[in-house]
Amino acid sequence: MAPPAVRSRTGPPPESFDVTVTAFPIGLLISTAGPYAEASTGMLAGALLAVEAVNAGPLPVRLVPRFGDPRGELARYAALGDEMLAAGVRHVVGCYTSSSRKEIIPQFEKADALLWYPSHYEGFESSPNVVYTGPVANQHLLPLADYLVRHVGQTAFCVGSNYIWAWENNRVMRDAMAAAGGTVLAERYFAVGSTDFDQVIAAILAERPAFVFNTLIGVSSYRFVRDLRAACGRRGLDQPAVLPVASCTLSEPELAAIGPGAMDGHITSSVYFASLASPENDRFRAAYAARHPGGPAVSADAEATYVAVMLLAQALAAAGTDEIGAVKAAVGRQVLRAPGGEVAIDPETMHAALTPRIGRSNAAGQFDILAEAPAPVRADPYLIGSASRFGALAPRPRLRIAS
Repeated sequence: MAPPAVRSRTGPPPESFDVTVTAFPIGLLISTAGPYAEASTGMLAGALLAVEAVNAGPLPVRLVPRFGDPRGELARYAALGDEMLAAGVRHVVGCYTSSSRKEIIPQFEKADALLWYPSHYEGFESSPNVVYTGPVANQHLLPLADYLVRHVGQTAFCVGSNYIWAWENNRVMRDAMAAAGGTVLAERYFAVGSTDFDQVIAAILAERPAFVFNTLIGVSSYRFVRDLRAACGRRGLDQPAVLPVASCTLSEPELAAIGPGAMDGHITSSVYFASLASPENDRFRAAYAARHPGGPAVSADAEATYVAVMLLAQALAAAGTDEIGAVKAAVGRQVLRAPGGEVAIDPETMHAALTPRIGRSNAAGQFDILAEAPAPVRADPYLIGSASRFGALAPRPRLRIAS
């Protein structure tokens, strides 16, 4: 199935090219409906932009995308993944949640295919059949914990969706807080898609932590943020000032989904914000706006998926084949000047080196950058060498405060 409204250029290269151009099928396994559609639709937008850039560019490859929409349903990821693999697709870009990724990894290992996973995730995984282009805990969660303890406070209340992303991130947050002399006051979990948060908001207001760590996803997160803002307003509290919400996932399209009454003042850790000032990001935003004038807004999810497709294309060109051993060897030699900064894949872990940043959302639906690392940080998926400055997880690059 072709991606919706894709305008891939798969014809012959310009006459000036004296190369053989090879077409490779790739899969795009990305939801455009369901409880986290705002984020995952951005992923598809970034992927389509990259496909068109590759097919119009100088690389001697053309990408022929096959699209599958799981609609946020776990069983459909497995079914659509099987369809792609049966059709001879050896490289698939996609999945947003850790549950969907883990659901299909066994299929890819059995078929000797490669999943290019662009989403931020909790780490503690390394599969020979996955290339991870999104950040792991030492690139998003630990920098966030450092920033919050230093600049916000030492007590947290964790609210999350009831699956592995929230469980693991909250576990690492507990360790980081304890190492800093702080504490997690409580944790509450809700089914993906839940929207009833009255009781947990009452508990948060009773506990009055320094901040709320939000690992809810999709519509659950948007509703929680709106309801917390409203509950604080009824009590005369300035929620962003006295009870800020922090996360590793909140992005620009999701701010729009929250709405103008509650989108500002949230602290987010990410390796990309649309407000980044760089020539690469200026070009990316312009191309994205031209390709997707109706939205969704450019975001970390869109950028990470764009990066995944571009790295895949570079690796296919270098390998001259889609055989995954050759592609994995080739991608470990690639460097991409991406919108969010330089990206390279560690051949030992197949995870990306990325640049951590901290932002605060504003009323315009964008993020003001508060802090950033001076250079890309190597991924440490098992937190073996990423010790926290607090000692328990012990020294990693400290973010510099943005002026």
